[in-house]
Order: sequence, then structure tokens, then C-alpha cells
Amino acid sequence: MKLSVVIPVYNEAGTIREIIQRVLAAPSEKEVIVVDDGSTDGTREILRREAPNGVVVLFQDSNRGKGAALRAGFQKVTGDIVLVQDADLEYDPAEYPRLLKPIVDGRADVVYGSRFSGETHRVLFFWHYVGNRFLTMLSNMLTNLNLSDMETCYKVFRADILKRLVLRSNRFGFEPEFTAKVARLGCRIYEVPVSYHGRGYESGKKITWKDGLSAIGSIIRYRFFG
Repeated sequence: MKLSVVIPVYNEAGTIREIIQRVLAAPSEKEVIVVDDGSTDGTREILRREAPNGVVVLFQDSNRGKGAALRAGFQKVTGDIVLVQDADLEYDPAEYPRLLKPIVDGRADVVYGSRFSGETHRVLFFWHYVGNRFLTMLSNMLTNLNLSDMETCYKVFRADILKRLVLRSNRFGFEPEFTAKVARLGCRIYEVPVSYHGRGYESGKKITWKDGLSAIGSIIRYRFFG
């Protein structure tokens, strides 16, 4: 099966070269689609000059958010399986085989890579952890799922599911929206543990408490109003 890796990027000049190399080195047949979401720190110039041959690079005219960047990338997918990869180094592409296995084996339609299932992770912010668990619990209550990490970057799914989804979120609301809609479709969802090498705000972390409040609204909106 061919894998399509979609990487939304915003102001990641310090990591974009390495994450692309790590993705290309991961053990699977793949295409790589990078979507620059209006970066202003030199990321766009790096991609224009240095993107390896075969890597598809798309440029958004302005910063519209992760969800908007992913929608642009999804339109270019030609593989059998789609994997969302953040452009920082918090998640390790070497773990792709673990993420792909439930789909390749025919058991799953969607796989979430859980940061809270026992793998190595960097110890960071208590309130971020509480916020993540709260958002996952609220999402589970409204979707009747039992995920441990709804907000994870690593969402892997059969490409044909995209034909059945209408995604609207522009920012981090993509996570609860995608979750609500694959639950509504009755997709077979699995979780596998992944390692997590989180970074602090001094290293470029962008998500804030405002995004948490927005996620609550998205969980409710996409559960009841599509």
C-alpha cells in the first residue's frame, strides 16, 4: 500500500529540513506533501530552495491554520493510506510501521497514535496534560468512543475515507472535527502507543489555552451540527 504523508507547516525553519528527511527515511513506499501555511520565518524560502525531488510543496497565500493546510494537502493525495505529520520533531516517523499495521492488516479504517499509552514521552506541562485529557473525555462523551488521546497529531486513515468527509475547520479544530466525523461514519478506529518528544514555547510551540477553548466549541459543533 502506498502511504501519503501530509505535513502542514507554519514557521518551522529550524526543523523543516530534518522532519522531511526523517519522513523520507521511514520504511514504507510513500509520497510526501508539504503545505506551507503562510510562514514568515524563512520556512517558505527553505522549501523553495531545498525540498528534495519528489516532495510536493504547496504554498498557502496567508496563515489560515492547520485544518486549512491539511485540506489543501488532502486534495493532492494519491496514496492508499493518509498520515498526518506535524512539522516539528515532537513525533517520530520511525514509528510509521506501528501506526500503519492495523490498517494494512485489514482491522482498522483509522488509527490514532496515543501519547498516553505507555511509550517514552518528555515530561512537560501539567495543565496541557489536564487540558488534553479533558478535551478527549468531552469528545468521547459526545462520540461514544474511548480514545485516550483525541488531540494527537498522528491520525492515519484509509484514503477513500476522504471522499466521505466534508472537513471545515481551519485551525486546531481539525482534531475534534475529524474525530466526530469518522465516529459518525462508523469507522473502525484503533489506537497504538507512540513516543512523544514535546517542546516548550521557547522552542516554538504554538498551541495555547485559546485553542483549547476553541476545541471545546468544535467538539460540540461537529457532534450536533456537522
